[in-house]
Amino acid sequence: MSVCGHLLGDCMGRTAFQQSCGGPHRLVARYIYGFIFLLINVSAWMVRDYSHELLNRLQYLKECEGGHDCLGSEGVLRISMGCFIFFFLMFLTTVGTKKINDPRDSWHSGWWPIKTLLFILVSISPFFVPPTFIHYYGEVARFGAGVFLLIQLLSVINFMYWWNEDWLSEKKFRRCRIPMVITTAGSFAAALSGIILMYMWFAPKISCSLNITFITATLILIQLMTSISLHSKVNAGLMTSGLMAIYMVFLCWSAIMSEPLSMSCNTRPRQTGKGDWMTIASFVIAVTAIVIATMTTGTDSECFTFRKKEKTKSEDDVPYGYGFFHFVFAMGAMYFAMLFVGWNLHQTMHKWSIDVGWSSVWVKISSEWIAAAVYIWTMIGPFILRNRDFS
Repeated sequence: MSVCGHLLGDCMGRTAFQQSCGGPHRLVARYIYGFIFLLINVSAWMVRDYSHELLNRLQYLKECEGGHDCLGSEGVLRISMGCFIFFFLMFLTTVGTKKINDPRDSWHSGWWPIKTLLFILVSISPFFVPPTFIHYYGEVARFGAGVFLLIQLLSVINFMYWWNEDWLSEKKFRRCRIPMVITTAGSFAAALSGIILMYMWFAPKISCSLNITFITATLILIQLMTSISLHSKVNAGLMTSGLMAIYMVFLCWSAIMSEPLSMSCNTRPRQTGKGDWMTIASFVIAVTAIVIATMTTGTDSECFTFRKKEKTKSEDDVPYGYGFFHFVFAMGAMYFAMLFVGWNLHQTMHKWSIDVGWSSVWVKISSEWIAAAVYIWTMIGPFILRNRDFS
């Protein structure tokens, strides 16, 4: 081969390497991470429902608590652990990245051959860890999943306030008045309809005291939030309260639908584990929602900045906080593990089921009550702590 041929081959090789390191656009990279997260969720489901025989061949896995039935749940925890390690390492190596000329920016958006190898190694390694260690990880994962829910909750409330303030701005107020009224009225109408339907479908008898308590508490909290938002000193507006009402009704509805099949008060079709279209559709929607929620929450780092400085964003600033993005995905890895095992490390889940069991019910109800408490605090906090800046 001629000298020119060697030079051309060397040049093409370096260009290919640089492109693999540079990777796609940094805004596109988040969708790649989201797709990876989706694949991990699908893998966790397949391991839980269809890999008992394969896992049973590994002698060191037979010691899991609960015998043969625990292999699926423990397999989910092992996959979750590998996912957590990968994204936590990404968090440690990208946290604090501010400018696009920072080497960590290219590490976040590129270097995919290296990150692929890293991902494979950390995904396989948990399957060689003793069951006792996996059990400890499962206990920690409960806390991490709770952190994810809290981050998601704050992100949802921040979005509601942002939406309300955006439509009330001077530029949009005139043309957004009617859409704002329609959105507010529609939100309260949908929330009220949901309350009525829950009474009809989930509390058909007086003996259904637990469901009646959940639904009534939701109704009382919505009335309390609305009353506070209408107070002359608060003046938070009805739109945010209407959106919060829908969110709380959704959480209450979801909690009751997570009740086991033995709960006779729930008259609606639920996840049976028999692979019917309702169960499969619910499962697909739930997994898709996990991925979307993780992606959208991960790019919302600004709502967790305690001191917001008014400054224009320059062209060389990163589009979102990389460290926070990967931290949310790391917590999301623990969250999906809890959904696949029903927040109970010793519970055997039905095929195609997700987030079912009494532990799941109480987690969702607690999330609803915490959401109401946080939203109410955002309204009354400035009047209780007058020396604090809540802007």
